[in-house]
Amino acid sequence: MGYRLGVDIGGTFTDFALIDDESGRLTVYKQLTTPDDPARAVLEGLQAMLARDSVDIARLTSVIHGTTLVTNAVIERKGAPTGMLVSRGFRDVLDIAMERRYDLFDLRLVFAEPVVPRALRREVSERRAFDGTVMELLDTEGAVAAARDLVENRGIEALAICFLHSYADDSHEVAARDAVRAAFPDLFVTASSEVLPFMREYERWSTTTVNAYVQPLTNLYLSHLEAGLAGLGFQGSFLIMTSSGGTVTADTARRFPVRLIESGPAAGALMAALLGEMLAEPELLSFDMGGTTAKGALIRDGAPLRKYELEVARVHDFKAGSGVPLRIPVIDMIEIGAGGGSIAHVDERRLLAVGPRSAGADPGPACYGRGGAAATLTDANLALGYLVPEQFLGGRMALDPAAAERALDDGVGGPLEVASTRAAWGIHEVINEDVARAFREHASEIGFDYRQSAMVAFGGSGPMHALRIARKLRIPKVVFPAGAGVMSAIGLLATPLSFASLRSAPARLARLDANALTAGFAPLLDQARAQLGAAGIAGDALVLTRRLDMRYVGQGYEVEVELPEALAADAALARLPALFQTAYEAVFATSFLENEIEIVNWKVEARGPLPDLARNYRQPDIGARAAQDYPNTTVYFPERDEHLACPVLDRYALAPGAEVEGPALIQEDESTSVLGPGERATVDAYGNLIAELAEG
Repeated sequence: MGYRLGVDIGGTFTDFALIDDESGRLTVYKQLTTPDDPARAVLEGLQAMLARDSVDIARLTSVIHGTTLVTNAVIERKGAPTGMLVSRGFRDVLDIAMERRYDLFDLRLVFAEPVVPRALRREVSERRAFDGTVMELLDTEGAVAAARDLVENRGIEALAICFLHSYADDSHEVAARDAVRAAFPDLFVTASSEVLPFMREYERWSTTTVNAYVQPLTNLYLSHLEAGLAGLGFQGSFLIMTSSGGTVTADTARRFPVRLIESGPAAGALMAALLGEMLAEPELLSFDMGGTTAKGALIRDGAPLRKYELEVARVHDFKAGSGVPLRIPVIDMIEIGAGGGSIAHVDERRLLAVGPRSAGADPGPACYGRGGAAATLTDANLALGYLVPEQFLGGRMALDPAAAERALDDGVGGPLEVASTRAAWGIHEVINEDVARAFREHASEIGFDYRQSAMVAFGGSGPMHALRIARKLRIPKVVFPAGAGVMSAIGLLATPLSFASLRSAPARLARLDANALTAGFAPLLDQARAQLGAAGIAGDALVLTRRLDMRYVGQGYEVEVELPEALAADAALARLPALFQTAYEAVFATSFLENEIEIVNWKVEARGPLPDLARNYRQPDIGARAAQDYPNTTVYFPERDEHLACPVLDRYALAPGAEVEGPALIQEDESTSVLGPGERATVDAYGNLIAELAEG
């Protein structure tokens, strides 16, 4: 046995977690991200951490990586020039979209632009009917000629092939893909049927174009990282986290880079669920606030909620339909443009707003002393006393309070004619309300009552805000795990290899027999076994989950039904009507027993064995070192409208059973937990800091 390393790249910091699989000892590390070359922070941080812990890289058996590279490339439109081949007559599908306004009353409505502009789309003669019947044969030579025009005259580096009804029969897409690849071996070519054999054209084509758009960038990044790791002497496995909460090989990530969207944050939500299982708290809110964004996830019955759809690059943060839609397996999370680097400003109405723009890692908040001048949330938290300047990042990076105060005065205090402390508190409270509002809206949409749930708070900034957000939501308990500042990196070490897939194949339930039910799942099972088999996971070691999207015939939307594990096909078929009725009533509070039911989509998730960390989690180094003698500080609390004397406690010296009464700062190298007056917290047997809300 050796060591495994989890690495999560964020917009401001890159986080590391290293576990000794033999002893179970877990250590963590954090350093600034390098936006010009994210791989540099990974390689430099890896070397620094291994040197600090006296670990030879030859003993490193695997590196598990989560990254926001794909998400940022789509948001910032930094992907490769991408072309598109479509069935003749369907060039404008990406522009027509869903023919739906996401705001009925906005006369200046703006939609997210497709990643492939109309000028880079070409029509190809071919046509299949909805059942896969050939209506017009593929003009293979025409497809190659269209690709040649895009390559030679438009300079594309990637190509998406999207034909009508290819979910029913993909032979035209496969033939066109193979012909184009033979003519242009260096071109990245993606067929929609291999990315998403889904029957709604717009969402399938949108997902495919995004996959093609980021393929060259992802391939370059992964190749650079693999070469850098090999140059350091690493000979283990290199795995990538996906949005669905599992890991895949680098080769799979290259084929399906669209699945890397929400890569790192998914690991944090899974880690929150693992903590909930340990604490017998099956209903949880996972709250992750880092340097650039905040992520929220709801944990129900011990597992994060999942879905097969999300939007990226929204024009309006909270308005569904204003972004680029994707159909991929993903943990259901909300994203708020709120993090330590979020920039505060006074808008044209003289109201205070924070985010979504972020100072990132370069130049970063003004207090970093790296050239930043805008007031950020980190500057506000420093001015309020929630951060100790000399102890940031365990003393490896000192903060500049004077620079923070200047930025607050110039950017917020001056325009609003308030003192810097009031400006700082305004920034802090705006973020708290933004996060609370996002949780309220998300929970109400899915019928989740969080008032008796606990919140797990993590990320570099999350523990500073968690208790005030919990009070707004009337949540009675907040869990601060050790290593909260790098929790997503720790979560990477607890995730198994997995692969999830979906295909559309509509079928009336009344006309289905056991053999047809088995045949419906067969292609997905074969694909999943092949993907994980290539990663060295034997078929008998796989855990397979089968799900169906079902609806009453004639409806436009479906509900998901999970088949009980290891149930034979005939028994599963017999139980499907009752399972569908239960799932339908959970959403709509009623069902229609006399109506005919149909299956629309077939889903399979295959998972390899869980890593030991997921079964025997030990938090990093709690109570294992002598207490640091931190001097008291002064912290602003609005309840008293003044700065109060406040002890600064070393989190690593708080052993299980220790109790802390607020006001207090509990400091880790990667984050700080803030207790207000009257709040109490106790270190439990696992090393978690459990805070109970004060009344009122």
